[in-house]
Amino acid sequence: MLPKNPIIGLCQQASFLISAAKVDQCPEDSGLEVAFAGRSNAGKSSALNTLTHASLARTSKTPGRTQLLNFFRLDDERRLVDLPGYGYAKVPIPLKQHWQKHLEAYLGSRESLCGLVLMMDIRHPLTEFDCMMLDWSVASGMPLHILLTKADKLAFGAAKTALLKVRQDIRKQWGEGISIQLFSAPKRMGVEEAQMVLAGWLDLLPEEDEESAGEA
Repeated sequence: MLPKNPIIGLCQQASFLISAAKVDQCPEDSGLEVAFAGRSNAGKSSALNTLTHASLARTSKTPGRTQLLNFFRLDDERRLVDLPGYGYAKVPIPLKQHWQKHLEAYLGSRESLCGLVLMMDIRHPLTEFDCMMLDWSVASGMPLHILLTKADKLAFGAAKTALLKVRQDIRKQWGEGISIQLFSAPKRMGVEEAQMVLAGWLDLLPEEDEESAGEA
């Protein structure tokens, strides 16, 4: 049984901080923050809300509504960031190019970024966008944890098989450093496991718990 996670208390007092269209509009680059990324139809906002026990990120039946860098305050030193979704939203090409430009600028310059949670629809993993994020994570040395979302859409055996296959593919191409798990927002599957990863990155765990939080 996993120990009581200190991030839960912080999430209960979490609040919206600011939306930024450009990197120079982001909050002061201090403390620690974890960013959430994924294709527009990967269930990113639902996963963020489920992990925080709050309605921080706006969910919509129309994928691609997250068009800004949205920052959420946990405490004076810790934040979560909902990044723009990609690959599905029916928006003009110039706007997509704007998103990509400023997402890349954020990832490349943000000193307080301590980890990236990448959401993949378990039925459509390792898209071109996913692979780009994995490439960047390995090249930059940024810790990355994958949530295979919508795991409830498959039978449990099929979901486990998909997990093993994606994990194998990732280790073959990107090495051993990336952790991965099953996740379902409606069923609250994998919530505690993911919260432990967040708590480890945000320096909320004793060292012995922190070492085990990123294992997958």
